[in-house]
Amino acid sequence: MFIKKIVISSPLEVIREIPFHKGINLIVDEAEGQVTGNSVGKTTVLKLVDFCLGAKPKIIYEDPENKKESYTLVRDYLVDNKISVCLHLTEDLDDEQARSVVIERNFLSRKNAIRKIDSQSYSETEFENKLTELFFPSQIGKKPTFRQIISHNIRYSDMSVSNTLKTLDRYTSDAEYETLYLFLLGCDFSKGSAKQEILQKIQQEDVFKKRLEKVQTKSAYEAALALIDIEIKDLNKKKSALSINENFEEDLDSLNKLRYHINLKSSEIGNLNIRKGLIEETKGELTTAASNVDLFQLGLVYKQASSKIDDLQKTFEELVIYHNQMVSERISYISKELPSLEEKIRKKDADLKRLLRRERELAELVSKSDSFEELEIMIANLNAKYRDKGEYESIISQLDEVEENIKAYESDLRDIDNELFSDEFEAIVRQQVNKFNEHFSATSEVLYGERYALKYDKVVNKKGQKLYKFSAFNTNFSSGKKQGEISCFDIAYTNFADEENIPCMHFLLNDKKELMHDNQLVKIADLVNNSGIQFVASILRDKLPDELNCEDYFIVKLSENDKLFRIESQEKK
Repeated sequence: MFIKKIVISSPLEVIREIPFHKGINLIVDEAEGQVTGNSVGKTTVLKLVDFCLGAKPKIIYEDPENKKESYTLVRDYLVDNKISVCLHLTEDLDDEQARSVVIERNFLSRKNAIRKIDSQSYSETEFENKLTELFFPSQIGKKPTFRQIISHNIRYSDMSVSNTLKTLDRYTSDAEYETLYLFLLGCDFSKGSAKQEILQKIQQEDVFKKRLEKVQTKSAYEAALALIDIEIKDLNKKKSALSINENFEEDLDSLNKLRYHINLKSSEIGNLNIRKGLIEETKGELTTAASNVDLFQLGLVYKQASSKIDDLQKTFEELVIYHNQMVSERISYISKELPSLEEKIRKKDADLKRLLRRERELAELVSKSDSFEELEIMIANLNAKYRDKGEYESIISQLDEVEENIKAYESDLRDIDNELFSDEFEAIVRQQVNKFNEHFSATSEVLYGERYALKYDKVVNKKGQKLYKFSAFNTNFSSGKKQGEISCFDIAYTNFADEENIPCMHFLLNDKKELMHDNQLVKIADLVNNSGIQFVASILRDKLPDELNCEDYFIVKLSENDKLFRIESQEKK
């Protein structure tokens, strides 16, 4: 797919229409004198494409250096004026009859949000699924996700413009990158999603184990339990030597045993609540990932603008709903254990109440004994020991269960790894890497007279888990050359994917290309112009090499007097 054009409009008018073409597409400023050309909207053009393809709307107006801060002027303008963005994609820019896709979004929320694909409205939960179905149908409901697959096509974040392969956020695990690059290389491995789910389970069990062992390790609890058993035995000997009537001895013994069971039951309930709390905590963290927007305020904005625009298009709601669906599925998966935990807690609570009633009855009988004062110290000591014994036994039991769970998950993981790291599968990985490197090295040879290559290593992480870890050869760490390496990789991948019949986007969006050497940028332009790849770059015009300072390459020119959204012009109206 290529980008044909992007249209920014309000209900009253088209604010800006930006056409794209094959080869080099430049987004430049018209800065003069001491004006820098920054903050006129060059990067925002790239972000609008990303927004139409499922990114959150806040990327358009949030401060990239402080995610908690927003550019309120831009945000309020987009909402108050019901601004919509329409992205036109086509399989062939030279063929008007080629398959095309039109994606529309706005910045309103809930029922006022526009989220359309080919004029069909979608809920937030359906939106990304539909994009996946259109562009990567084999990946519906699987990992990597649509957003992960296209991450290398759209580079404007600090992470993606400074890393060749690590194009996702900084919290992304190596296992997720493994699944992503196996897919991109055409290495068919259907258990990538299952592997990530197992790794998540292992991580959750590890967290629970650390909480249980916050005070002492399992071996320390076992050693302490052995000493407590000895102390209880000694106290029982002393108790049996006391001159008490037969009924008192029987009642006291029953009371001690009962208190042991009470403490054991209380400890079990406590640990079950810890486990329940951990799951609910994880569920809560995922729930906060869902986007929530002030629909009332957005509704006012929509109502204000609808009187001025004939054909207001949707934008924001479908993204939010789709994201929340994915979060909901993860919450559902994580919450599967909650009903059984709650049932266990309920039953143990009922048992505990029954034991407490019996304790009160026995305590009353014991307190009536003439020997009560002498036995009070003995009762307190035994009660404390039985309490500790019950607590330690419960913790040890919980740790045993956690260790068994981890063993089971690790066994499942080994079964997957046996397939993933088999000689046969590794041969496929090696073959695909070699095929890709034919393109990667040829592209880097044109740019630098050097040959870059992709490699993989079979590594074991800190938790002993095996992974394929991909990296690119790079012997120079200057920012300009890193930018060139990234471009080489993206161009090479597009050619490789076409050769292997792997679905891919044929546009590459790039920010901060002024970091590159003029000669490299000119060579990139020659490469993409000759290959037909759509290479879109935002750049300061005064940093352009003379060879590229040409109107034919410019798709939009911005300035302090004519910024992307033309907010100042709209305000004057």
